[in-house]
Order: sequence, then structure tokens, then C-alpha cells
Amino acid sequence: MTYEEVMKQARFEVGPYCKVCPVCNGRACKNQIPGPGAKGIGDVAIRNYDQWQQIRVNMDTIGENVEPDTSIELFGNKFAYPFFAGPVGAMRMHYGDKYDDEEYNQILVSACAENGIAAFTGDGIDPNVFLAATRAIKDNNGRGIPTIKPWNMDTIHEKLDLVFESGAMMAAMDIDAAGLPFLKNMEPPAGNKTVEDLALIVHDAERPFIIKGIMTVKGAKKAYEAGASAIVVSNHGGRVLDQTPATAEVLEEIVEWNEGRMKIFVDGGIRTGIDVFKALAMGADAVLIARPFVQAVYGGQAEGVRLYIEKLAAELKDTMAMCGATDIKSISRKMIRR
Repeated sequence: MTYEEVMKQARFEVGPYCKVCPVCNGRACKNQIPGPGAKGIGDVAIRNYDQWQQIRVNMDTIGENVEPDTSIELFGNKFAYPFFAGPVGAMRMHYGDKYDDEEYNQILVSACAENGIAAFTGDGIDPNVFLAATRAIKDNNGRGIPTIKPWNMDTIHEKLDLVFESGAMMAAMDIDAAGLPFLKNMEPPAGNKTVEDLALIVHDAERPFIIKGIMTVKGAKKAYEAGASAIVVSNHGGRVLDQTPATAEVLEEIVEWNEGRMKIFVDGGIRTGIDVFKALAMGADAVLIARPFVQAVYGGQAEGVRLYIEKLAAELKDTMAMCGATDIKSISRKMIRR
């Protein structure tokens, strides 16, 4: 298969909500939940994508002629590329009947591991979602990042037990999922967490812990106070709060404050290897990409994932070579402009 064939096939396999658009920019699925759309008027997913396109790369081909090295190391783990598959859950609700969460994660986690990266896995109100995700990670020697919703503390510790059993290299919490309505109905209530709550969770995880859903310097400071090893600058693809800034609009001010205290990931509208390059030039250590990996799985299963990873990698390498970056560490802010 080719990547184009994967996308063509995905149109027949994904449910009625995702349109598998030539450019996954949030426009066709605007304000469509269930489905991949954003909340409210639906402009946050669109803004995420559009803001990356406002950034241009500076071409400079006078320099050493070498094959760019795209590898990175995070917390003692080496990855072939500085991008990861983002967490997605409730597959049948949002993407049709072809795969449930267990089947989706089995394909995604193993395909990412085989191709030199790792997948963040999702969570859900059905306990089997997280159970299946951590089982897939265990089957791949811990090469995956289980992402826990901000449940009540008892439930979080039940999830951490599964994280331990999986041998996962890292763990995460999408703290912005506090905006999901189904979390409000739990007893004791789930949702927002204090710095003290997060500090306990980070301590009890016993591995590098990533807090996803940070959109301000103030939020980054709180994550650091809680002991997080990394944060993800993320607005949950616009799915939990309408009218937020795009992630590209806030990334640099968070990086500027951080000064290397924590590793910084970013997601939201990143679709190509050129977008990955732009995020790294703005100071991110790595990026997450979610919706296009869903389309890759539905259109070509493990082969679809491999082809999408290869597409991103080729675009990233080409951009690095054309902008004078020989490795990831040599990508700098001078290589982009707004």
C-alpha cells in the first residue's frame, strides 16, 4: 500500500463522523461530538492547525552534507523520531464499529513500537479500556505511555496498579479531561486536581510522569511543583473547552519560562514532518499527533501506521536538511519565522 491508498481505504472504514479529509484541519468535523470535532463552535481544532501554517521555515543549504539524525532520548529511552501517537479513546463512539479500544490499541501500540516511536494510550469510563491499553503495552515490553483520566484518587490508584503490571516506560494524565461531562458524575467526584493531589500521583507512579493539558505558564509552574517530569502543551484538540488559544500560540512562552526544568511535548493540529520541525524549533522536545494515526489504523492497520510514520520522518528529514539541521539538538528558533 501507499499512504494515499491508506487514506482512501480509511474513508470506507471510519464511521459517519470523521470525513478523512485530505488535510485534517478540523473544518469538516466542526462542532461534531461524537466524532473527532471540537467543542462549542468548533474553532479551536481549526485554530490549532492554522497557527502552525502561519510559521515559515528558513531555508539554508550552505553547510555540511550529511543525513540528518532524527533520533531523540527521553528518560533513558531512545526513539527514532521526536513524535508520538497521541491518546484516543471511545473508538466505536467516535469512529464507528470497525475497532473497539482494545483492538485499536493492540494495532497502534505494537506498530509504533516496531517503527521506533511509542503510542500514548487512552482511558475511558469502561475499565476494560485502560486494562486493554496496558495489556497492549505489556505485550510490547512496556513501550507505550498509558494516559489516565483525572478520576477520583481511588480509581487513579487502581489504574496505577495496571501501569505497574504493564512495565510502561512512562505514565501520563490528561488533566484537561476534567472538562469531560462524564467525569463529573463520579462519587467521589473526578475532575480538577490540586497540586498536592498531582504530587501524590506523580510520586506513586514510580516512573517519569507526564501531565497533559497545560496551556499557560501558570499551569506549567503547577505541574513542576507537583514533580512532573514532562508536560504536554495541549488543549485536548479543542474537545474540552471552546475559545482557547492554539497550542502554537502559547508554546514559546511556556518554553521560555521552563528553561529545561521539564521536558515539553506539544500537540494540536500538527500534521506533517514540517510541522514537527516548527514545534521543535520553538523549543518543544517532542510532539504528539492523534487524529491522523486513527485514520492510519482504520485505513491500513499496522501497515498504515508504518506508512504514516515513514511519511512524517521523510518530511522531517527533508526539512532538517534544507534548513541546515544535522540532528534534533541543532534545530533552533533561527530556523523559523512567523
